[in-house]
Amino acid sequence: MQIQRMAAGMTLFLSLMLGASPLFSAERKPSVVAVVNGSEIDMEDFNRELVRLQRLLLGTNRPLTCSQVSALQKEVVEGLIRRELLFQESKKRGIQISQAQIDEEMKKLKARYATENDFSNALSAMKVSPESLRMQVERALAIQAIIDKEFAPRAAVTDGETWSYYDRNRDSFREPEKMKASHILVKSDPRWEEAKKAEARKKIEKVRDQARNGQDFAALAKAHSEDPSAAQGGDLGYVRPGQVVKPFEEALFSLKPGEMSDIVETPLGYHLIKAVDRQPEKIIPFEALKDQLKLLLKQEKGKEEANQYIGKMRDTAKVEIFLPPDK
Repeated sequence: MQIQRMAAGMTLFLSLMLGASPLFSAERKPSVVAVVNGSEIDMEDFNRELVRLQRLLLGTNRPLTCSQVSALQKEVVEGLIRRELLFQESKKRGIQISQAQIDEEMKKLKARYATENDFSNALSAMKVSPESLRMQVERALAIQAIIDKEFAPRAAVTDGETWSYYDRNRDSFREPEKMKASHILVKSDPRWEEAKKAEARKKIEKVRDQARNGQDFAALAKAHSEDPSAAQGGDLGYVRPGQVVKPFEEALFSLKPGEMSDIVETPLGYHLIKAVDRQPEKIIPFEALKDQLKLLLKQEKGKEEANQYIGKMRDTAKVEIFLPPDK
């Protein structure tokens, strides 16, 4: 995993240590899981975080007991409360996040996906609208900003600590093989009538024949592709395993640079795929990551400082929690 992805993950999924004893309200609000100094935390946010953590834990092949699920629920809501307190503190200290900063972070998130469609599908799967994601990004950036401004500067990180972190986590800096790709898409849908699908197939066959006869692939993509990448001549940039649907991935990684695939069918339609460049798997060297790792460790130490500070805030905050009582 590249350090940029780590930083993005830290920014967007900032998690604070859990430890305060929550006070549970007898009243249950269907759409609200907690109220913190008058600000509501949505049940949807709670459910999303709970599902994410359950999936991580279930990935260890250890089923959760009822008591473990109950404890996890309390930890998740407490984490959201602490995050909300830190966000409120960022507003008190006048920290503002510009639209340009949000746009930049959104750009980084989209860059993890091969196409706009893949990004939109991921949001749909998580039941998150683009507007809701922008709000989450804004809050996460504000929280990170207060940590960077108020707490991280107090943390000192030595070169030895930085090297030790790199050495312990070498596998995290393994960059998988990736292929630079371009493609041409003619849309189709499994639900279409056979005649309509045949028409789409005929169109991609004609484009394939033109490419095989030496016509420029980028020019053909601009003229015929029905994917947003058409404006860039079909350029998808570098694609890593797992970023695209399986039939597309298998066809792409079977090609040598300069080769074009035959017609590939996916749920989106019919593709022609061209391999432009291949970069083998590698471990990113320490010197290339040193400065970013040092910043990462300063931020981690800053989170510890923030944790201690927010623990004191939690003791005096007005908090109500609306979770059902343990059975």
